[in-house]
Amino acid sequence: MERLLLEIGTEEIPANFMKGILAQLKDLGEKKLTELRIPFESAKVYGTPRRMTFIVEGMAETQADSNVEAKGPSIKIAFKDGKPTKAAEGFARGQGVDVKDLEVRGEYVFAVKHLAGQKVEELLPGALTEIINGLSFPKNMRWADHEIRFVRPVHWLVALYGTKVVPLQFADVKSSNKTRGHRFLTNDELTPIPSALDYEKFMEKLYVMVDQDARKTLIRKQVEELAKKEGGHAEIKEDLLEEVNYLVEWPTALCGKFEDKFLALPKECIITPMREHQRYFPVLKEDGSLLNKFITVRNGGEKSLEVVAHGNERVLRARLSDAEFFFKEDRKHPLADRLKKLETVSFQEGLGNMRDKSERLVKAAGLLAKELNSKADMAKLERTALLCKADLVTGMVVEFTELQGVMGREYAKLDGEAPEVALGIFEHYLPRFAGDVLPSTDIGRVVGVADKMDNIVATFSRGLAPTGSQDPYALRRQALGIINIVIDGNYHFSLRKVLAGIEDLLNVSADKKTAELFQQIVDFIKQRLKIMMIDQGIRYDVVDAVLAEQKNDDLVDIYKRALALNKFVATKEAAELIQAAIRINNLCKKIETEIAINEALFQKDAERDLHKAAVAFNKEILPLAVKYEYGAVLTKAVQLVPAINKFFEDVMVMDEDVNVKNNRLALLAAVQDITNGVGDLSFIVQ
Repeated sequence: MERLLLEIGTEEIPANFMKGILAQLKDLGEKKLTELRIPFESAKVYGTPRRMTFIVEGMAETQADSNVEAKGPSIKIAFKDGKPTKAAEGFARGQGVDVKDLEVRGEYVFAVKHLAGQKVEELLPGALTEIINGLSFPKNMRWADHEIRFVRPVHWLVALYGTKVVPLQFADVKSSNKTRGHRFLTNDELTPIPSALDYEKFMEKLYVMVDQDARKTLIRKQVEELAKKEGGHAEIKEDLLEEVNYLVEWPTALCGKFEDKFLALPKECIITPMREHQRYFPVLKEDGSLLNKFITVRNGGEKSLEVVAHGNERVLRARLSDAEFFFKEDRKHPLADRLKKLETVSFQEGLGNMRDKSERLVKAAGLLAKELNSKADMAKLERTALLCKADLVTGMVVEFTELQGVMGREYAKLDGEAPEVALGIFEHYLPRFAGDVLPSTDIGRVVGVADKMDNIVATFSRGLAPTGSQDPYALRRQALGIINIVIDGNYHFSLRKVLAGIEDLLNVSADKKTAELFQQIVDFIKQRLKIMMIDQGIRYDVVDAVLAEQKNDDLVDIYKRALALNKFVATKEAAELIQAAIRINNLCKKIETEIAINEALFQKDAERDLHKAAVAFNKEILPLAVKYEYGAVLTKAVQLVPAINKFFEDVMVMDEDVNVKNNRLALLAAVQDITNGVGDLSFIVQ
């Protein structure tokens, strides 16, 4: 058993590419080894800014043996009078086996060949070359006069099987046992690795931590300990930590400072350039306020840390000076005065500007609030909708786009706007990304949903609905945002009614305003709800069951039905109700026209008893459904099962008398409304 090492050395790779590259490298490598029948114990990948490494533990020296079977002619053709025919001899010769070794199976003969495994050493050059060529990247580069494309130019290749070099070539680089250490802490010359087993420890001698998980843990520890030493605690965002991890090979955390005067700026005005532009970790006091300190991670050792800190301080000072300038300039005019300038910012082609959108949002938010019977202060709601986009033309947001909404909130506070308005301006953008917080106020929720719906309807009306691979306007994220907000706020409303109102506000032209387009938008939002519910662990058949009623466009109602039904199908009582519902559904398909139930046509006690039970249960279920207590609705439906079963035992539904038959079908239709009161149970897979 040997260890295999493949290291691809490149120029610095974008940090946000690395996680995907390593996952792909591991997947490709494992699949290729499995495909070649090469036994191995495990595989892992390492990555730094300028290397990606694939390591295989416990690799066998010999490929696994295999048997290859080939189906030949039928027995009638292969043999005559018990002797092989020319057809059999030709088949055996073509398969490389003796004719007497052909096996008879059923009506045909088979050639079975046992192939001894090759030496793994002979297979590796081709396998590793295919793995490297199989990698794909978000963006590729070409270099020199090579036709080959790769994420960055390749400068060295290490391919070791134990201590032996695996010969292969990529572009003009041939494999060897030589790697490069840290670009600055070593002489950056090619250095031989004694053995694949020595890789991790040998690389540490060259000041390279190849294990990204260990490196990430170390960075976190260093940042936290240094922040504590400086009298605060570091605010560590996972995405920033991940990015910093792939920017360094030998991490060393250091602390820098900035002038106290900048603390007069809103907290986000300091943190945003610090985090988004400089990749620094802010340091906070126990009360959450900001210290005039930051922590960064250098790609190197502890030598001359004060010089590095000073350089970072100078860069940040320039950023914060810009922020201070823009903040002071912005404060010369109140937020409301910027509405006029929104006319210079286009919304979407043919759909006006952002000033138009702001005024449209006032009406859309009012429409939605009315539909929700919202208790929000309408004056404050409309003020929020009017001002929510005004910060887009402030100098601060133009310079630091990540601060949209944040600066609107801060400027609104300073202008003396109501606290609810200031918070609503910020919250209407939420959630900004997967896992982000949701709006906490009615005003933030209503304006946020109205804004996102306006974006979706506008984009669909222009024929720019998302495709399988393209969603340039992030409509899927916005649709999911709508769903999460309305569920969190427990907002029951007709999706179609609100969308129709927004469509009218957009003045969508008659040739684009079609029923097909409208249904496309509804289906798009429902599809996001479907995916979300399945991702939350709700059974796919349960989701299909509650979505079967096409007319139901209350997103929260659909979600509550799914939760209740998903819990119910796991109970012992579910099976009998589902079976009864499926039987009823199958018969109800035969109903051609709806008719009223005529009790005078009942001939059996089972008919009368089922009708009586259905009427009683309907009266009990209706108040529960109105309160969205769908678990209780299903419990009531279960109690109807004995009467349903008795009906099917005693009654022939498809009676020769058409009137009797139709009356019985009408009864079953009424019962179906109860059994399928939460969802169409015929979709449930038992």
